[in-house]
Amino acid sequence: MDRATFVSHQPFAGEKKPSMLRRRVGHDYQSRCIYLLTLTVEGRQPLLGTLHGLEETDTPYVELTPLGECVEERWQAIEVIYPEVKILATKIMPDHMHGILFVQEQSKRHLGEIVKGFKTGCNIALRRLAAEAATRSQHRGTESHFQTPEALPFPTQPPTPAAQASAFPTRQALAARSNFLSPYAATASPPSKPSPTRGLLWSHGYNDHILEGRGELDRWFAYLQDNPRRLAIRRAHPDYFRVRFGVSVGGQEFAAIGNRFLLDYPDKRQVQLTRSLSETQIEAEVQKHLLLAQRGSVLVSPAISRGEQAVMRAVLDARLPLIFLTPWGFNEFSKPGHQYFEACADGRFLILAPWPHENQRIALSREMCLILNNMTNNICNQTSEYGFN
Repeated sequence: MDRATFVSHQPFAGEKKPSMLRRRVGHDYQSRCIYLLTLTVEGRQPLLGTLHGLEETDTPYVELTPLGECVEERWQAIEVIYPEVKILATKIMPDHMHGILFVQEQSKRHLGEIVKGFKTGCNIALRRLAAEAATRSQHRGTESHFQTPEALPFPTQPPTPAAQASAFPTRQALAARSNFLSPYAATASPPSKPSPTRGLLWSHGYNDHILEGRGELDRWFAYLQDNPRRLAIRRAHPDYFRVRFGVSVGGQEFAAIGNRFLLDYPDKRQVQLTRSLSETQIEAEVQKHLLLAQRGSVLVSPAISRGEQAVMRAVLDARLPLIFLTPWGFNEFSKPGHQYFEACADGRFLILAPWPHENQRIALSREMCLILNNMTNNICNQTSEYGFN
C-alpha cells in the first residue's frame, strides 16, 4: 500500500495495533529488493522437522519430516514459477522457516502473492500426504488417524547422504513438475481461515525484513545458519528466552527477556554518563565500570549516550552481568537480538522494556531518556516481585 492510500484509509481503520506481519507502508513490494521472510506453522506445531544434536559435543541440526521436505521443494520451486526471484538462503526449523529472497527485477506480482502461491503449494502437499497415509491405513485394514497435521509421519532414522541429495530436486526436475507446483494449479479452494484441521499448514501472514544496511545480508546468512544451535540453547534454557510480561520493579511494570533474578542482586549500579564526555573520558568510565562488574556489581543501563553504549559493549564482551532497559517493546514472539543471545544463554543478561511493542522504531525524545534514567535509578534501589530481600 502506498502512503497516500494508507493516509486516506486511516480515519476508517480504527486504532493501529502492533503487528510483525504488517507490510511497510510506502514500500514497493514488486521492485528489485532482497527480503528475509519468516513463516510460522499454524499453532507453532513442530511438523517440519526434528532437532538433533542437543548434546554439547554435537552440532545441532534439523532433520526434516516428509512434510518439511515437501515445503523445501516448494520453496525451491519459487525460482521456476517466478524467474525474476532468486532464493539466496533457506532454513527450515521444526515449527517455522526463514528464507532470503532476491527480487532481481521489477516483478509482475506483489511479494505477498508469491508467498501466497508458496503456501498454496504447501497445502497441496499436506493434503496429498494425508491422503497417502489414509490409503496406507485402509490397505492395512486400520482406521486412518492422519486427518490433521499433528499426525504427519516423522522420520525415524537420520537420512543417508543420498537421501539428503534427493531432497533437493534440480531446476529441470522442478520445471517438469511446474504444473503441479504452480499455485494456480487446479485444486480445491482452501478454507478462508487458517486451521490445521482443515488442511492449512501456515499461520496467517508472514514477517518480512527489507535489506537496507551495509553488512546486513551477511548477518542474515549467519542468523539462518545458526538457527539450530540457537534453538538447542533456548530448549536448554527456556526461561531465559521467554518473554515475561508484568514484571514489577519499583512500582513500574516491564516486559522482560533474560535472567530476571539479576533484579534481586544486592549490588546494582546505574550507568549514567553525559553525552559530552571525550573519548579519553569514555575509556576511563569503561574501565571503572568493568572493575565494578568484576567485583560483583550488576550494572543497569539504558545505553543512551555513547559512553553508556561503550560500557555496555565492554561488559558484554567481558561476559559480565548486565541489565539493559530498552525503549523498544516486546510482543509474545520477541527474542533477544543476536548480539545478546549468548549473554542470555549464560544467564548474565536481562532486557527490560517499559513500553509496549511498536511496529516501527521512533526517535528517542529527551523526555523518554529522562524517564529511562529515572527507571534505571529505581531498579538499582528496589527489588523485584521475585526478591530474596
